[in-house]
Amino acid sequence: MPGGRLTQQERQQIALGLADGLAYAEIARRLDRPTSTITREVMRNGGPTGYRADLAHRATERRAHRRKPSAPREQQASAQPYGRDAEAVREFEEVYAVAMMASGMPLMMGRVLACLTISDSGSLTAQELVQRLQVSPASISKAIAFLDSQGMVRRERDERRRERYIVDDEIWYQAMMVSVRSTAQLVETTRQGVDVLGAGTPAAARLEGVARFLDFVSEGMARAAEQARDVLRTSSGPQDAVDPKPDRG
Repeated sequence: MPGGRLTQQERQQIALGLADGLAYAEIARRLDRPTSTITREVMRNGGPTGYRADLAHRATERRAHRRKPSAPREQQASAQPYGRDAEAVREFEEVYAVAMMASGMPLMMGRVLACLTISDSGSLTAQELVQRLQVSPASISKAIAFLDSQGMVRRERDERRRERYIVDDEIWYQAMMVSVRSTAQLVETTRQGVDVLGAGTPAAARLEGVARFLDFVSEGMARAAEQARDVLRTSSGPQDAVDPKPDRG
């Protein structure tokens, strides 16, 4: 398996693979590279819809020139609670963010939500997010505003009056209910179009079908979310047995 940095030719193959709709694993197999390498490359350079081989290559060269010497791998790993592998955690965070993007979430919002979700506390400040994701405060602020509007994070002030962004047991339920309510609004608007277009016309019939479908799905989502709500209220058992180091920004 080849090591080292991706070549410009490999990046062109990644771009072609993305254009053909190939999964990261398939692109990685064709290049004889780890899937995590392809995932990280695409994530850092515009995501699956914005990736450009030439731009990615130049950006990587600029990062290499700016990069400061990093702490030894052993030192990085020692900062992880529960004896986790720091590199494995970092790669999973990127893969998790990609999965969120595939579900329709914008790139930076997915990265922020993934970072919050895999932190043991489920709570980070803007400064901690900036340090972990190596992005600007403005990017964090924009991502949090979006996630807040979707009910996927909440804000609190800590003892130092810093604003903290939190994901907890109720966040995914609340986010699901936000989706249900927005779908219900879409159903209502769609049905208004039936009257405008005239009942019995082909276009009105199409809209009525859309409304009935969305209404059925929305009701099912709400019912399932209520039934499964207790699944989110599980205690994290390892905390009873291990006293981990606190999350570090």
